[in-house]
Amino acid sequence: MVNLGYKIIFVSGGVISGLGKGVTVASLGSLLKERGFKVTALKCDMYLNIDAGTMNPMEHGEVFVTKDGKETDQDLGHYERFLDEDLTQANYVTRGQMYRDILDKERQLAYDGKCVEDLFEIPREFQKKIDECAKSSKADIIIVELGGTVGEYQSAFIYEAVRKLRLKNPKDIIIVHVGYLPAPSFLGELKSKPLQASVIELYRLGLQPDFIVCRGERAVDEKRIGKISDATGVPPDCIIDNPDVSSIYTLPVLFKKQGFDDKVLEKLFLEPIKNPKETFWLDYSQKIDLSHKSPQVLKIGIVGKYQKTGDYILADSYVCVVEALRHAVFSLGVGLEIVWIDAESLEDLSLPRGRSPLGRNLSGMIVPQGWGSRGSVGKLAAIRFARENKIPYLGLCFGMQHAVIEFAKNVCGLKGATSVEVDPATPYPVIHIMPNQEELLKKHQYGGTIRLGQWPCKVVSGTLLDSIYKSLRSLKSLTAMEEIIQERHRHRYEFNNEYRKILEGAGLVISGTSPDGTIVEAIELSQKDHPFFLGVQFHPEYQSRPMRPHPIFLAFVKVAVSLF
Repeated sequence: MVNLGYKIIFVSGGVISGLGKGVTVASLGSLLKERGFKVTALKCDMYLNIDAGTMNPMEHGEVFVTKDGKETDQDLGHYERFLDEDLTQANYVTRGQMYRDILDKERQLAYDGKCVEDLFEIPREFQKKIDECAKSSKADIIIVELGGTVGEYQSAFIYEAVRKLRLKNPKDIIIVHVGYLPAPSFLGELKSKPLQASVIELYRLGLQPDFIVCRGERAVDEKRIGKISDATGVPPDCIIDNPDVSSIYTLPVLFKKQGFDDKVLEKLFLEPIKNPKETFWLDYSQKIDLSHKSPQVLKIGIVGKYQKTGDYILADSYVCVVEALRHAVFSLGVGLEIVWIDAESLEDLSLPRGRSPLGRNLSGMIVPQGWGSRGSVGKLAAIRFARENKIPYLGLCFGMQHAVIEFAKNVCGLKGATSVEVDPATPYPVIHIMPNQEELLKKHQYGGTIRLGQWPCKVVSGTLLDSIYKSLRSLKSLTAMEEIIQERHRHRYEFNNEYRKILEGAGLVISGTSPDGTIVEAIELSQKDHPFFLGVQFHPEYQSRPMRPHPIFLAFVKVAVSLF
């Protein structure tokens, strides 16, 4: 037996992907943290991509960016929000990363001329990644989420690593398996066979779960629990119910009621350090309940191009934006209805100054991140509507750039103005490529090369942005560098300073720049002209937390409430 110096909880999934393993990891981790343990989480994705940065959001959901600039799976956002901690690139690994590292070492003769086989080296590399993550975080417990579903061929060597680790460290490792219980309408009951079959797949890999988390539209009943226990050998009290809930932030309360954290600590031979009488999540669930019951329901339009796929809407393409909005409305006790607006559907509309299908009685509008020319015309139409009809507007990254383009076209009269990303031949490139990015694109160096991670921004005194951050600065009692904020970025195009005088002369306010003034980080309209019109090059949604809504989203929602 090897003394790891920390405990490991592996979380696997079965039947279908997208069950909520990430939220299960985050919820359980937050409960264990409340018991006094230092907890971290590691996401292992099975694809060959080095990271999530080059994938379309419709393929794999929104890309989350860590403080140190790693483009990761969206589950890391859930980990940060529930654990209330900044994670790093050490908290994310892909099969592609592991193969790359192994092949790099092979080229360096690190294997002393031996035949290199993935059966042996992938498990070793995965164990190394777990150890690095746990030790860099100084964790007592690391929860490792295994992406995809058990039984997929590409994950076989990862599960072999789990088997070997558990064999060497039986008292330090447990397995939590999340499985789906469908409830077909034509049958009228939960069916446990798919979940049972997924556990059999674990057995074939030499693994037995310590806990089963039952995901389904309905709560699992005692009869189904008995069947699952008989078929899998997992005791009934280690089968945890996880039905659909009104908000993911109520899940820790549901787990707590079932004693999930106590049972996990017992399996890991750990005594709780703390026994809080009430958790943060119990109080927060009450705020959520008040929000859902509020007669004041804000209709916030999100104008995007990654959410619509056929007849379905994939909210995960903008999950951080959605969660940041929820944090704000929950804290203010108002309701929220998100109105999804497909940018391309707006491109054939003429835009009258009065009523328009764009309006939909919106309380506010957000244009989030994006890439490329598709949907650009529709986003400009939406922004113009919000500006002219004084609808509270928040532009994020691409949404900030398009707010600049819309202003240049329709206020400054630069009719051909756009971004070189949309039209390289534009006569008025008010948004252009960052100087160091052009050579990278010529060499087709796309992955991991854009402006990523946390960067400082100097806020201009007396602006809307300044008023938003003043409350945050007062909480932190900042004195020196009080005008500097830190936010996360993900872009390769920027505001073209050659047009700064023209735009500012027409009324556009530059409210945030890089400390040296060379990069425009935020633009806005005067509050005399518009109640709330703000665009930021950064992504405030990445840092919003249930316990600390981001001040930009909070200010946006407050204005929307005041105009309700």
